[in-house]
Amino acid sequence: MDENIPPSKKFNTELSDYSKAHAEKTGPYDPDLDVDSLIVGAGFAGVFMLKTLRDRGHNVVIYEAGNDLGGTWRWNCYPGATVDSEVPVYEFSWPEVWKTWNWTSNYPSYEELRAYFDHVDKVVGVKKDCSFNTIVSGAHFDVDTGRWIVKTSDGRTAKAKYLVLGTGFAAKRYVPPWPGMDKFKGVIHHSSFWPDENVDVKDKRCAVIGTGASGVQIVQAWGPVASEVKVFQRTPNLALPMRKRDLTVAEQETAKKLYPELFRYREKTYAGFTYDWHEKNTFDDTPEKQQGLYEKKWAEGGFRFWLSTYKDSLLNPEANKLSYKFWAKQTRDRIGDPRKRDILAPLEMPHFFGVKRPCLEVNYYEQFNRSSVDVVSIQNNAIEGFDETGIILQDGSHHDFDIIAVATGFDVVTGAMTQLGLKSINGTNLEDEWKDGANTYLGLTVGGYPNLFHIYGVHGPTLLSNGPTSVEVQGRWIADCIEKMERKKIKYINPKPDAVRTWKDHIVELNNRTLLPTTRSTYMGGSIPGKIKEPVCYTAGVGRYYTEIRNALDSMDGFDKVML
Repeated sequence: MDENIPPSKKFNTELSDYSKAHAEKTGPYDPDLDVDSLIVGAGFAGVFMLKTLRDRGHNVVIYEAGNDLGGTWRWNCYPGATVDSEVPVYEFSWPEVWKTWNWTSNYPSYEELRAYFDHVDKVVGVKKDCSFNTIVSGAHFDVDTGRWIVKTSDGRTAKAKYLVLGTGFAAKRYVPPWPGMDKFKGVIHHSSFWPDENVDVKDKRCAVIGTGASGVQIVQAWGPVASEVKVFQRTPNLALPMRKRDLTVAEQETAKKLYPELFRYREKTYAGFTYDWHEKNTFDDTPEKQQGLYEKKWAEGGFRFWLSTYKDSLLNPEANKLSYKFWAKQTRDRIGDPRKRDILAPLEMPHFFGVKRPCLEVNYYEQFNRSSVDVVSIQNNAIEGFDETGIILQDGSHHDFDIIAVATGFDVVTGAMTQLGLKSINGTNLEDEWKDGANTYLGLTVGGYPNLFHIYGVHGPTLLSNGPTSVEVQGRWIADCIEKMERKKIKYINPKPDAVRTWKDHIVELNNRTLLPTTRSTYMGGSIPGKIKEPVCYTAGVGRYYTEIRNALDSMDGFDKVML
């Protein structure tokens, strides 16, 4: 059994399961830490903020729940875990890092991304300023001292003028409350709490619950090995071909002369990649030209068929239907069994194409051509519970398994922040405040929480953007805001209520121009029962977002400012 799993639990379901008491009492583990800035999370966001603020003279520390750097890539070690954004776009823009690093493939595995973060540490020095296995359990801002008071699960207290949440959009896992999970006598893990040691599926009967990115990748890994794989699908994943390929050192070294321009350009595009929307609307072209563009983007792979076809693809219902029709034809041709084909790639569109973030696949659909791999629709026959030997559906049918992967995703976007025990200067808790809907200013700050900043979270370009792109756009803004406050001797800033309301209205209005509100998805707060359906992402693109937040920083009109 994984040594990180508490003896009282069958498998981990909470970040608090990873909290540890620390013998070390100095540096970032000081039980009475007092720093300029405290960062939560050691993924791309946290590491970027650490180096950026430290380079500007700040005393700064990271609190990380996991046991090492990498954020998502320390947690995501499930079978087949691979990033869905291409390198070199999916990496830091720091020359001292990319000049001394080369990848083996254009879509690295979690193992290679972990190695990359180790390389980043060797080059810029990160771990020395990190406190690992450290869970933030509560935080409030003291207006008299102008400092955040942050508590951890193991009893430590830290003080910081600035609190920066680099927790991203997927730090709170979701495990449905199915009865009987603790009775199951086989092996069971949530995809994002997967143990580091290998789970051997050879000659085993396996279940994968969920068809998000992690579910798709687990199926690809298990399909060729396990004696049986059953995939429990609620909604089809409109997955796109990844076109993964090996990279040579020579081609990367040759391309590096373009990297500075590439990193500048990615901040000007809609989704933070190095491709953007086609300049025409769908029906500006003939059917023949439409087909030609679709085929070109499909062949190029990645998210191009999603985010670089016609510019009205996510706006015009009739245009969107053409995208789905093309996707369904390409995908159905890969699936031999008619029953499986209709479940995985139905002729009738389950929702508009691209209003749920597609995942990328290598040979996902081909796995279902194996007699040992099946798909079970639970859209109208949900999981009722578990017993000692497997899964029971609502119709009473029973499925026996040896190993179960719970790939049910996250309390997306808002959950990463609401699980930290944040309390406002008005005495309210963020978790309670956001039950009826999230409110931020600029997708960077929250009213009632002075000197608190968040990255790649609520009301930013999150989930519609390449992660490192958004991280650097938002991270530089935060560093510049802090620098401006220090220069002007501002004790703290707090978003004005009017500014918060205006930004929320702006987020809603931008989303309402698109097809995103037509279905419940990660862009609309996720699918957790009882959670409010609302837009949680900025949908006008990274380039426009950059301009808007920079203008707001120039004026600072949206903040109440308290001077030293």
